[in-house]
Amino acid sequence: MTGHGYAESLEERARELLPEPVHRYFVQGARDCVTANEAVAAWDRLRFLPHVLRDVSRVSAGTDLLGSGIGSPFAVAPTTMQRAAHPDGEVAMARGVAAARSLMVVSSNAGSAFSEIAATGAPWWLQAYITVDRDACLPLLERAVEAGARALVLTVDTPVVGTKYDAAGPTVWEVTDPGWLRVNFPPGHGRDPAHAKAADLGPRDLAWLREVTGLPVVVKGVLRPDDARRCVDAGADAVWVSNHGGRQLDHVAATAVCLPAVVDAVGTAAEVYVDGGVRTGLHGLAALALGAKGVFLGRLPLFALTVDGENGVRRLLEGLHTDLVEAMSLAGVAGPDQAKGLIQACDRGHGDPI
Repeated sequence: MTGHGYAESLEERARELLPEPVHRYFVQGARDCVTANEAVAAWDRLRFLPHVLRDVSRVSAGTDLLGSGIGSPFAVAPTTMQRAAHPDGEVAMARGVAAARSLMVVSSNAGSAFSEIAATGAPWWLQAYITVDRDACLPLLERAVEAGARALVLTVDTPVVGTKYDAAGPTVWEVTDPGWLRVNFPPGHGRDPAHAKAADLGPRDLAWLREVTGLPVVVKGVLRPDDARRCVDAGADAVWVSNHGGRQLDHVAATAVCLPAVVDAVGTAAEVYVDGGVRTGLHGLAALALGAKGVFLGRLPLFALTVDGENGVRRLLEGLHTDLVEAMSLAGVAGPDQAKGLIQACDRGHGDPI
């Protein structure tokens, strides 16, 4: 079973096992960490209005994300430096994901070859950035398509890397092997200024990505409903509500706060996902109630990977699934698509569901 205590114990055990600069890198947020520190509490503030007299003799948390059937809405978000958490890095993460019947998004900076990740049998998507020279993206994208990536996740909230106030002492880059990063890029990538992250992203880039890969495109890093609608109008298959774990612009709103308006703006035109501060099965139910179809986890799987490799990842995802099924049963919903409307509109001062 999972809960705040389980999540906290995972992080504490990971902190004991990891070199201090690596743990610091995993948990740090941008600048004063205001956004990073508010994420969990934003989910905790939400309250349910459960249904009664509903048939919950058979409850299933299974869902489908862009054609991939998974056991529950919980899936693994892209994170870098997974080989600093465990020697087998993304491959161990993928094995745990496969065992739990989940899905993972692989960072473009991954330290494991796409082919090795694919060999685990886990369904996976590629997270990518668009470069100043669009053609510089192509070798990475082509390699991912060849290895069987099922979707492309475009991160749009990182035209530059947000400032972190690092502690004194060595940084993560000084204590880790350079070979744990970017192994799927061609030799020499990153040396040319044209390989930097593009600061001129626009709707046209979504159409370009679909054309060159033939894959569904997910836009990650959306907090505003007007931006979400622009993404859908430009052809996005899914919109991912994310503030990058509080690691980009500090003082931005929590994803739990932003999710309902984005869902309303998107309607049925695309799938909507969320990440940021999700720690428990109850948080997962709250995300479903607010309209998310997929609930992605970033730091928590990293800690599970650190503590017990693929088995730690499997246990984390299976525990969240178990707790979500119990919460759904108690809330009177037999499937994820019945959860919308369970959240009390606390900010209105009464019990209208949203």
